[in-house]
Amino acid sequence: MEEHHIARRGLVLGSLALMLSGCTSTLRQVTEPISSAFGPRSGLSPRYRRQHVRYYGNEPPGTIVVDTSQHFLYAVETDGWATRYGVGVGEQGLSFKGTATIGRKADWPSWTPTANMMRRKPRLVQYAGGVPGGPNNPLGARALYLYRDGRDTHFRIHGTNEPWTIGTAVSSGCIRLINDDIIDLYDRTPLGTTVVVV
Repeated sequence: MEEHHIARRGLVLGSLALMLSGCTSTLRQVTEPISSAFGPRSGLSPRYRRQHVRYYGNEPPGTIVVDTSQHFLYAVETDGWATRYGVGVGEQGLSFKGTATIGRKADWPSWTPTANMMRRKPRLVQYAGGVPGGPNNPLGARALYLYRDGRDTHFRIHGTNEPWTIGTAVSSGCIRLINDDIIDLYDRTPLGTTVVVV
């Protein structure tokens, strides 16, 4: 009976993740799949795999730039290079735009829907008390919290267990990467990092 309860809980939390679909520098280009602690990257288009690319923007090294129209996030490096990650972005009208800083970082973050999310999707009210961090949490393995003027914007750069959503506009405004990629970005991103979302 207890085993059935655990499997059912996993199913419920996994379903929650589906519902929320609506929220080392080298000089070579990485084109091979990167090994995953989270299983195969099925559903992830090769276009959105992590790559080391030339970067032609004006932002200084250490900046994160998110191009929402192209569904790419760039971790700007020195000498005109960047690590590029494929991302899922917010649905039309729900995206964050502008400049922010990383004001907080979390390893296996918990998730609580915002008041606006619960208004738009009343079924989320059941999670108003929060969902603990873990493999079935909608924020995935890591989260970087975007702050502006010292205040939490309630927008995140976070992981996802839904690789097929990368390259689409499906979230409630947050920027999502596959779990392998958010772990890589999290490890290279200190607090106070500037994030530019265009």
